[in-house]
Order: sequence, then C-alpha cells, then structure tokens
Amino acid sequence: MANKEKLFTEFTAPTKQEWLDKIEVDLKGADFQKRLVWRTNEGFNVQPFYRREDLANLKTPDALPGEFPFVRGNKKDSNEWYIRQNIVVDDPKEANKKALDILNKGIDSLGFKVPGKLVSMETIETLLDNIYCECVEVNFTTCQRHSLELAEILKTYWQKKGYDKEKIVGSIEWDPMKKMVLKGKDVSPVLAFGPKLAESLKEYPNFRGIAVHSDALNNAGAYIVQELGYALAWGNEYLQQLVDAGVDVDLAAKSIKFNMGVSENYFMEIAKFRAARLLWAQIVKQYEPKCDCACKMIINATTSTYNQTLFDSYVNLLRSQTEAMSAALGSVHSMVVTPFDAPYEETTDFSERIARNQQLIIKEESHFDRIVDPGAGSYYIEHLTDALAQEAWKIFLKVEDEGGFLAAIKAGTIQDDINATNVKRHGDAAKRKEFLLGTNQFPNFTEKSEGKRAYKQNCGCGGVHHQGDETVAFKAIESTRLAADFEDLRIHTEEKKVPVAFMLTIGNLAMRQARAQFSCNFLACAGYKVIDNLGFKTVEEGVDAALEAKADIVVICSSDDEYAEYAIPAFKYLNGRAMFVVAGAPACMEDLKAAGIENFVHVKCNVLETLKEYNQKLGI
Repeated sequence: MANKEKLFTEFTAPTKQEWLDKIEVDLKGADFQKRLVWRTNEGFNVQPFYRREDLANLKTPDALPGEFPFVRGNKKDSNEWYIRQNIVVDDPKEANKKALDILNKGIDSLGFKVPGKLVSMETIETLLDNIYCECVEVNFTTCQRHSLELAEILKTYWQKKGYDKEKIVGSIEWDPMKKMVLKGKDVSPVLAFGPKLAESLKEYPNFRGIAVHSDALNNAGAYIVQELGYALAWGNEYLQQLVDAGVDVDLAAKSIKFNMGVSENYFMEIAKFRAARLLWAQIVKQYEPKCDCACKMIINATTSTYNQTLFDSYVNLLRSQTEAMSAALGSVHSMVVTPFDAPYEETTDFSERIARNQQLIIKEESHFDRIVDPGAGSYYIEHLTDALAQEAWKIFLKVEDEGGFLAAIKAGTIQDDINATNVKRHGDAAKRKEFLLGTNQFPNFTEKSEGKRAYKQNCGCGGVHHQGDETVAFKAIESTRLAADFEDLRIHTEEKKVPVAFMLTIGNLAMRQARAQFSCNFLACAGYKVIDNLGFKTVEEGVDAALEAKADIVVICSSDDEYAEYAIPAFKYLNGRAMFVVAGAPACMEDLKAAGIENFVHVKCNVLETLKEYNQKLGI
C-alpha cells in the first residue's frame, strides 16, 4: 500500500514577516533595501524573495494558454517555435542552393533578403524551387517600395503551385518607420502602401505583410522596457493607419508581425515576451475585432548584436544561448540566433551551423518545445511580467499623448530616449557597472585581434534610392556595440605599441594576490601585456625585476596598511624609469599623492578613461 503521509505537515510555514526578521538578523544591521533589493533599469524594484501572496492581485496566473489575452502563449498543446535562418539574396540560384541545404540541417523557417532590383517572378521561381511553402515558413525583406510588387508575385506563384492558402506561413517585412526612427529618413509617402499590402494578402491568413522591428532598438542599446513600450506604440501606429484607411480590424491586426530582440537579462526577457502578448492583446481588443484570434501577437525573436564582442568572440555563444533560452521559454513564434562572428566578419558556414545547433539543442535535447509556458506559476517571473507590463504601458501612453509613434519619431523624442540610454550604457561599461565578459572584465590576456575589425552589413536593398523622398528630416539613432569603445582602444594599442605592465607584489599574501589579479584584468582590457608575480621581499628587488622585464608600467600590489611603508620607497627607487601605479585606494592616498604618486587603479575607476590616459602618458 502506498504511503500517503504528507511529509511536511509537521512543519509550520513561516510567514513573510518571519522571513524578513530572519534576513534582518543575517544582515547584521546592513540596510535591507540597499543590500538585497535590486532597482532595475526598467524602473521598478525586485525583491530578494517572493511568496504566493505576492501574486494575489495579479491576473496573469489565471490566464490559460492559447486564450485571450495570450500572456501564456498562442498555443494550447505545445511550445513549438520555428527555427529561422536569414539569407541575403545576391544570386537567387545560390540562395536557393543554400536554403535547400539548411532545410536538411534543422531549419524550418527561411528569411530571404531580396534586393529591390531583383524582385521579379523569375527570382521567386528560382529562389523557391523545390521549397514546399506549405511545410516551411518563408519570410521576405526587400525595398519598401517593392514590397507590394513582391506580394503580388508571391500570390501568383503560390496559386500556380496550387498551395493551400491556410498553410502558407510567413511574412513580408514591410516597415518604413524603421528607417525613419533609425536613420531619420523621411519615407512618409511609402506609408500609403500599408493598406494595399494588407488587402493584397487577406486570403493568406497566416502570412503577414507589415512588420515592427523593435529588435533595431534592442541592438541600439534600448532597455527591455523601452523596447517593449515602443514596440507596442509602433504596432499600434500601423494598426490605426490601416483601420483609418478602411481595412477591416481583424485583417489589420492579423497583418502585423513583431520582430523583437533578446538581451542577456534571462528572466526579464522571458517576462518581456509574456507581457508583450498581454498588452498587445489589450490594445487590439480596443478596436473591437470580431474574433479574439486577431489579438494574438506573432513574434520573431533575434538574439542581440549590441552585447556581442570582437575579442573573445566565443563568449558570444554563451550570450546568445541564454538569449535563445529566454525567447523559447517566453513562447515566441520563431527565432533567429545571431552567429557569434557577426561583429567582425560576414558569417561563415561554421558560425551559421553553430547558431542553428544552439536552437536545436534546446529544442531536441532539452525539450523546451514540449511544455506550454514553462515560466508560468513562478512567483518571480509572474511578478516581472506584471511589473514590465505596467512600466511599458507608461511608455506606450506617453507616446500616445505625443500623438502616436509617427509623431514621436518626427519630434525626435524616441530617438533621444534610446540615444540617452545608449550613452548611459557605454558609460556604465566604461566603469564596469555593466559587465562584458572578455572585454571590460576578465579579458583574454594573450589574444590579438589578428586583423579583425568591426564589420558593417549593408542594408541589402540594392534598389535605386529615391533621394527626394528620403531626406534626413528627423533625428537618428546613434549607436555602436557596447564593447566597441574597449575594442577600439585595444586595437589602437596593438597597432602602436603593447606596453608591459609588471605586478610588484609585496606584503600581505591575500591582498597582494587579489590586487595583482584585479590590476592584470584592468590593464589587459587595453591589450597590455601583464606579468604577475608570486611576491618580492623588498621593493628594490621588485623594481629591479620589473626593469629587467622591460616594464613600461610597475603596479605595486599590497594591503592598504602596507602601502604607507612600501609605495613611496618603490616610487623613489623606480625614479621615473617606468610609470608607477598603486593598486587600490588606500587611506594614505593623499600622502602618496603628495610624494608625487598620481596613478591609482581601483573599483571606482572609469576603466576606459583611465586606460586612455595611460596610453597618452606612454605615448601610444
């Protein structure tokens, strides 16, 4: 007979106050709010623990999968998503060959970037030869002015093939407002194509013709709540324009597809996709569609390029893997994993294969596709979903108060907001408030760039530019990858002169080792050659060893108390034969400065600016 005894009935469940009392004891007088409560970049606080009662007033746990407001996903029976890879179509025949190859390697969604000048029936017939569009999701990006023409060609092609219109899944990613918000180009006349695209594709219920590219904001450094809030406003702008032009509400809503980015904030990104579906469903509902199915948000997620690095680039695999996991657990429709080498070269067959396999691992081996809304019921994720929804809604309402997304673009408020965040994040990276593993924290000491340089992809349009309609009329988004400043500094150092930094370790064993490691990591961020040491008995012995090693920089590493004894004698003995640096910010710092010592490295330093200053002093 099975033992039905409930093993934990003898234990009394502690109350929230009892937990807080215990934490207060363990903190030994430290401030709970400062030590354990996380103030997010998204504008809300995250507590160190959550309990069931914290969800008492939330509606998200009551929602059902596949039902309005779709916070728990669009599906009832699985968490299946499309594994997508994008292909630039320079030669339709070669692109078709590549597509057929990757379809046999796990891909079931294709994204073709077709130059406007190549849009023709001949191109589509060549491109889709032996690709069965009833079985494979197909997506197309082309010049905005050729999108309607492409839609008509695709319809003709599919009709000729006799495809079931219900089984054609995919999109044409027509999105003129992307160029307006990113580049400041005025392409307002192209907006008139939107209603025509929606009507053109109305017989294909699962093929969408209008896109929102908030992934561009993600790649420009936007915080998660900014991407979410602006994505909603972006989509609502298109929806309002379509409805105002006479397009049926249900058709208008089903014509829009969202392309969103994924950053490294694992749990927050899971919550973002849940909150996005929740809010979009509420927005569409206000237009009074005939069917709740029109309220579904279709999301293609692409892992970020903003946090990718040129140095130690295999770390990009770690970043994109956790991002892919977030997107999968957030129940997206499809996903693109950005290859790890994207920052510095045109992606290779190897890097594309790894990117595909990153999705295949979490689907085929970890079974992320089996469980509907895996994050459901987690007190933490449910809280994040609700908090993100509230903060994103504030951004959405602010944009609406400004007259909508298009009006906000023309006023430049969105661009200003994203640009300010990008500047702040670069500043935080410079101070190591935001970590980039392998770049501003724990760099690979021996790595060289080996000719790697930042790689810029062209837009892939290939068509004739209509200069009269594409004047720079608005503010643009100015952004570079988060690692770019450190990479430029490191490459500059490598090209000019690589200085040698020698650790003069002396005194207290634990402190000298800790400070030597800190200093090595600090200076290696600029590509300096660092030499660590076990320890020296006297400062004279250490300085002599540094000079023998042809050191350009001597870093004394000891304890705060011992600097009063060692630092000034070492500085005087070195006598200007190399730059002298003290590792730390000791209490005797003013005395050391009075003796002529001016260089200190410690946790409060702006790493980037300090290294630039050292380069200048070294004549690099």
